[in-house]
Amino acid sequence: MLEGGFGFPALVLNADFRPLSYFPLSTWNWQDAVKAVFLDRVSVLSEYEKQVRSPSFSMRLPSVIALRDFIPSARSPAFTRFNVFLRDGFTCQYCSRKRNAPELTFDHVIPRARGGRTSWENVVTACGACNLRKGAKLPRECNMIPRQEPRRPSCWELQDRGRGFPPNFLHESWRDFLYWDSELEN
Repeated sequence: MLEGGFGFPALVLNADFRPLSYFPLSTWNWQDAVKAVFLDRVSVLSEYEKQVRSPSFSMRLPSVIALRDFIPSARSPAFTRFNVFLRDGFTCQYCSRKRNAPELTFDHVIPRARGGRTSWENVVTACGACNLRKGAKLPRECNMIPRQEPRRPSCWELQDRGRGFPPNFLHESWRDFLYWDSELEN
């Protein structure tokens, strides 16, 4: 039995040894990771010092696991409020201020009241003050032009953007699998 059975998440990598997602970072709790090991669905690449025990068995908890079967990524990302924020770097497209997600809204560049649709190509990240100031006006009517034209990002682009927002917990055994494109130290 594991004392204080919280913590010890396992980084989950696809069969190509890349994380399933960067934001949120693909992790499983230790119970799901151990179950996947016993079901032979994953390979253990790194372990914590902490062990889990039963009367007849003991094993170190996995800290990095790779799926045995490759899971292809989606061809296009889901249109969600969070993914819009991620595409725009959690930055208001009107005043250029970075904000936390709870402080952000999304704005219809062509307002819905004027026939604008809720789509990748018409929605941008905005802070509450800018969204309120723009209201139901067109960008040229209020001189509020988005910094970047709204567009549909690729899944790769969102994953790459997510690398810039490290999670609260980042175990040292994960580093080799998360930032393989960073410059190596001499």
